[in-house]
Amino acid sequence: MLVATALAIVGMQSLFATVMLSGVFSLLSALLLVTLDAVDVAFTEAAVGAGISTVLMLGTLALTSRFERASSRSPALPLFVVLVTGAALIYGTLDMPNFGDANSPVQTHVSPEYIERSPHEIGVPNIVTAILASYRGYDTLGETAVVFTAGVGVLMLLSGLRRRRRKKSEDA
Repeated sequence: MLVATALAIVGMQSLFATVMLSGVFSLLSALLLVTLDAVDVAFTEAAVGAGISTVLMLGTLALTSRFERASSRSPALPLFVVLVTGAALIYGTLDMPNFGDANSPVQTHVSPEYIERSPHEIGVPNIVTAILASYRGYDTLGETAVVFTAGVGVLMLLSGLRRRRRKKSEDA
């Protein structure tokens, strides 16, 4: 369903339908994360991806047109940039250990400590939640503050645009 939703988003001309399908994509991603027992990450995806992002995009859509304009530029340069970036990312992963390798550094150094200590120190059955909420609590708080600040910044930009539009309509 994620792939079908993504393909539908790519083929849409209506920006409203694109925003709504993006929210659906985020909710489907959250459901996938719940089935993988990453409830904390699923909650964040649902709140930020389907909640805040959809509201901000709908607010932006209220200030713009409802349909995408045809581009007069050639897509060659953006396609080239995406391909080069993708190749650089793939090149950067070539030196990584194989997925699930029991002898990788993360499996031999950090994970055993968390697995051994978290049930006794924190008492939370989900180790991922224990790590995010307790061991990395300040980091998680910082990430939340960054997302909140970005949302406030976008809302301020949108309110400034609305004031400018009102002023232009009053001057006319």
